[in-house]
Amino acid sequence: MFRWYVVNTYSGHENKVKHNLEHRVVSLGQQRAVKRIVVPTESVSEMKDNQKVVVEKRTMPGYVLVNMDLNEDSWTLVKGTPGVTGFVGASNEPVPLTQSEVDRLLHQEPAERPRSRAQFSIGESIKVISGPLSDFSGEISEVNEDAQRLKVLVSIFGRETPVEVGFDQVKKI
Repeated sequence: MFRWYVVNTYSGHENKVKHNLEHRVVSLGQQRAVKRIVVPTESVSEMKDNQKVVVEKRTMPGYVLVNMDLNEDSWTLVKGTPGVTGFVGASNEPVPLTQSEVDRLLHQEPAERPRSRAQFSIGESIKVISGPLSDFSGEISEVNEDAQRLKVLVSIFGRETPVEVGFDQVKKI
C-alpha cells in the first residue's frame, strides 16, 4: 500500500538526495515500490533591488517526502541513499503521513497568493520612494507581513509621525 513518508536529510541537500534517490530507484529496479519523491517548496515573493521577485523556498528544510510501498527492500533503498539520515518516526517503524498533512505540504488545498517575505526589520532606516510621502526618510517601528505594510516613524515638521506604507513604497537606506 502506497503511503507518504518523511525522510530526514542533511539540510541543504534535499534536491541532491531527491536526485540520488530517483537514480537508485531506477538502478535497483524499485520503480514498483517508490512512486514519487518530492522536496516541499512554496513560492515566495521578495523585494530585490526594488523589484518584486518570486522565488521557490523549501517549506521543510532537511526533509524530503517519499510516496512508497514500505517493505524491507524499499526501506533499505531509502535508508542507504547518501545524504539520508533516516525516516521520521520510530527507528525501525516510519510513521506515514495522513492525507490532510500530505495535501497541506504539497499545496493541494485551495491556492493562495504567493506569500511575501519581509526584507525589513524593526529599527531599520528606510526612504519612501512613492506615494504622497515620497523622499521622506524614517525608521521602521512595525512590520506587518500579512498585509505587506510597514509602520514608519517619519519626521514631519520636526515631529516623529507614524505612517503606514507598503513594502513596495520604500527602500532601505
